[in-house]
Amino acid sequence: MDSQDWLVRVFASRYRWLAVLATLALCALLALAVGYLLAEFGLLIATAGLVALFLALWMLRDIEVAYWVVIGVVCLLPFASFPFNVGFTPTFLDAAVGALFIIWALQVATGAQRKFVGTTLGAPVVVFALLAVGSFVAGFAHAPLTAYILRHFAEILLSVLLFFLVVNTVRDAERLRRIVRVLVLCAFVAAALGVVLYAVAATVSSDLVVRALSALGRLGYPVGPGVLRYIREDPELPMRATSTSVDPNVLGSLLNLTLGLAVPQLFAQRPFVRRRYLVPMIGVMALCLGLTMSRGSLVGVGVALAIVATLRYRKLWLLLLVALALLLILPQTQDLVSHFVEGLQGEDLATQMRFGEYKDALILIGRYPWLGVGFAGSPDIDTYVGVSMVYLLVAEQMGLVGLASFLLVMGVLFARFWRTRALAAADPDLGPLWWGLHTGLMGALVGGIFDHYFFNPDFHHSVTLFWLVVGLATAATEIIRRQKG
Repeated sequence: MDSQDWLVRVFASRYRWLAVLATLALCALLALAVGYLLAEFGLLIATAGLVALFLALWMLRDIEVAYWVVIGVVCLLPFASFPFNVGFTPTFLDAAVGALFIIWALQVATGAQRKFVGTTLGAPVVVFALLAVGSFVAGFAHAPLTAYILRHFAEILLSVLLFFLVVNTVRDAERLRRIVRVLVLCAFVAAALGVVLYAVAATVSSDLVVRALSALGRLGYPVGPGVLRYIREDPELPMRATSTSVDPNVLGSLLNLTLGLAVPQLFAQRPFVRRRYLVPMIGVMALCLGLTMSRGSLVGVGVALAIVATLRYRKLWLLLLVALALLLILPQTQDLVSHFVEGLQGEDLATQMRFGEYKDALILIGRYPWLGVGFAGSPDIDTYVGVSMVYLLVAEQMGLVGLASFLLVMGVLFARFWRTRALAAADPDLGPLWWGLHTGLMGALVGGIFDHYFFNPDFHHSVTLFWLVVGLATAATEIIRRQKG
C-alpha cells in the first residue's frame, strides 16, 4: 500500500471518529505552521509557504506539475531563496529541481517507470558529466573545498543530469506540448512584467519600480536604486529591462531561447497557444528582448531564426526582414542600433572588457589545457576564471577535453536533428514544436559566443533551462521517430 492509498483510507474511513481525528490533526499541524510563518516571517512568506505546500502535494500526484514549478521559478523567480539557512541558503530552484528528481526516483522505486531510456545522446552526456566531476576534484589541488563551491557544482551537475529525467518522463507528444506551452507562457509573463516595469520607470516614476523590485529583497534579491540597470551602469544612458531576472543579459538569454521556441508555432496547424494570442505574445517577448539591449541574445535569436527560415519556414524570412527594417528606421530603436554598432566597432567599454576577458581566458587555458582548473578558481594569482563566452568558460573549468565533450554532445544532438528533419516536416502537428526546440538551442549556442550564462555556476537557472530544453528536444526527436518508425 502506498502513501496515497493510506491517506485515502484514513480520510474515507468507515470509522467516522478516525477520519475526524485525522482531519483535526492535519488542521492543527497546518495552523501551527501558518502561525509560525506569520509570526516569524510575515504575511508574504506565510502565503508563499502555503502555496509551496499545496504545490508539493500536487507534484506528488503528477510529475508534470513539478516541471511547471521548475519552469515558473526559472522564468519568474530565478534568484529567489528561502529566508533561512541550513549550512547554506537554499533557493527556490534548488527545492524545485530536488523535488523533480525525488518524484522521478519514487516513480522508479515504485515500478511506475520500469524502463530506463538513454537515447543516442545519453553516452556523450554521461562523458561530459564525468569529465566535469573529474575537473571538479582536480581543482582541489589548488583550492579547498567549501560549501559554496560544492553547492554550486552540485547544481550544475543536477542540471546536466536533468537531461535523463526529461527523456525518461516526457514520452508522449501531449505532455511535451504542455510543458513547452508552460515554458513559453512563463517567459511571456516575465517579458510582459519587464515591459511594464520599464514603461513605469521611464514615464511615471523610477522610485516606484525600485520599491517594487526591492520588495523581493525578502527572497534574497538585491534592493535599492541598483535594481535599475543602464547601459554601462550610467543613469545618463538608456535604461535596460530586467523584469525579475536582476541582469538584463540574463533576461535576454531567456527570451533568446524561448522566442526560438515560440516563433515556429506561427506556422503550425495547431499551435500550442491560439494564434490570436500567440502573435501578441511573441511581439511582447521581442519588444522586451529589445529593451534588454542584450546584443548577444539578439544576434543569437536572429541567427537561429534565419537558419530555420532557410531550412524550413521560408515565409519567416519576410517577418525577419520586416523586423530588421523596423529596427533600423523607428526612432524608438535608435539607442539599440547605436549600442549594437558600438559593439561591432569595439568602441564601447563593455566590448573592450570582453576582448580583455578573451585574452585572459586564452592565457589560462594555455597554462591548463587538458582538464582546466576546475570550479574553485584559478591557481595563479595573475589569472582568474570568468569570461563572457560559454565555450571559453567551459575550457577554463574543464579544459579542452571538457570543451570537446560539450561540443560532442551538441554535435550528436544536431546530427540527429539533421537526420530527423524530413520526418519532422511530415508531421504538421509535432513538427513545429520539434523545430522550435532546436531553434531555441541554436539561439542559445550562438548567444553563448557573447555570454556565459548557460554554463555559469552562479546562474543555476540558466544552466537548468539549457539542459531542460536539450532534454525536451531529444524527447521530441524520440517521439517523432517512434511515431514514424
